[in-house]
Amino acid sequence: MCHALTVSTTGQTSPTIDYRIEERVAIVTLDRPRYRNAQSRILLEELDDALNRAVRDPAVNVIVLRGAGDHFSSGHDVGTPEEMTDREQRPYAEGLVGRATRSWDLNVENTLRWRDLPKPTIAAVQGFCIFGGWMIASAMDLIVAADDARFLATHFQYFSVPWDLGARKTKELLWTADFIDADQACELGLVNRVVPRAELDQHTLELAHEIASKDRLLARMVKKSVNEMQDMMGYRTAISTAWSSYMLLQEANQLTEGQMAEQRRHPGVAATMGERPPEEDAGGGGDDSIGSGG
Repeated sequence: MCHALTVSTTGQTSPTIDYRIEERVAIVTLDRPRYRNAQSRILLEELDDALNRAVRDPAVNVIVLRGAGDHFSSGHDVGTPEEMTDREQRPYAEGLVGRATRSWDLNVENTLRWRDLPKPTIAAVQGFCIFGGWMIASAMDLIVAADDARFLATHFQYFSVPWDLGARKTKELLWTADFIDADQACELGLVNRVVPRAELDQHTLELAHEIASKDRLLARMVKKSVNEMQDMMGYRTAISTAWSSYMLLQEANQLTEGQMAEQRRHPGVAATMGERPPEEDAGGGGDDSIGSGG
């Protein structure tokens, strides 16, 4: 039996999330296609609300997470007008404490919570699934990927990649910054099924309805047992430890960027750091050459 996302028994939308129910399946859609579903703070908060609503609803047995438009998610929102306005209106504390709190709250604590939702979850992924997109997709129990899906990982906040792919492949992908396509993701174990792009919604809902027809307590206990097995192997500890490494990298990058900015303003400062002033870089050109050199 085929199911269509356009048919729903109930529906509710927010600025960034579309929420619908079809029979016993809640369909939660990231709804910022204009920005390739980049994850703003508002989107993440509204996603959390939608997932919690599905958990509380006794009529929902399975949750499907999908992205509107051509792409599942291009990752973290680092500068859309809506995101920048929200940062001005609801700032975190200044300095390292604020940066760390924001990073943990929006990218680790909530993702761990979504991983452990007491109902089966399925991500339907098409197009780009990059960085933050990978994080929330990997927090779901199953992933159905369209044949045009492309996945890109880095050392992001919720660092599930070694658990998703294995240690050696993770090192290779992060060192080379390579995408993996849907077939590769399936071979490596990140993805459960690969289907034609035009049939992604159909196949995902067929799987969701099949699982929804099973005993709810059995489904919950299966998920609980598997997740606890991972936790006994150190999953949650590894995520937390990797986040600490992530924050260290971010702060180191900020220091480096600050030093470069200071050199641009006061080239003589470079001498006290044991570095050449920007004007002395090969090829000259001052600021322009620095910018183009990364």
